[in-house]
Amino acid sequence: MKRWLAIVPVGALAIFGVVAAGQLINPEKGDFERRLRDAPGIAFQTPDGDPLTFSPSPTGGNIAVNLFASWCAPCEAEHKYIAELSEAYPDQVYGILYKDTLENGQEFLARLGNPYTQIALDPDGQGGLEFGLTGVPETFVISPEGKILDHVQGQLDQTSVKKIGEALKSAPPT
Repeated sequence: MKRWLAIVPVGALAIFGVVAAGQLINPEKGDFERRLRDAPGIAFQTPDGDPLTFSPSPTGGNIAVNLFASWCAPCEAEHKYIAELSEAYPDQVYGILYKDTLENGQEFLARLGNPYTQIALDPDGQGGLEFGLTGVPETFVISPEGKILDHVQGQLDQTSVKKIGEALKSAPPT
């Protein structure tokens, strides 16, 4: 009888381990990502010194906002996908240079090409934090009213570009 009592905790631990491993392998997006929320209402500064806000959208349509940095290797790797989005949806792709200098950002874009309609600066990272950034690169789709419709964490790929493209197509600039 005592042997059976020893098996119960071991079995429960094994079941817990299988469930935990499943969550680690295929995590579901948390409520933070699924919940419709507002883009930050702050005014970012452009390289020209002009203010740029994303709530509401500066175009009157859906836009994609990509947070990037010159020191970020995945940002360089995803650049071709940002360029693809920009070509397919002109005037709907914006960039935020995150925790970087303007000079380094300009060199980065001179080398790879500038796909962005406009660039905002976030040298201290506060704007990224207000977006809910977990690390660059990240891309947000923002509605005309300034709601975050989608949030792609990490480097873009063909699947995420298609998903962002569908959101941009649903509400083009006015």
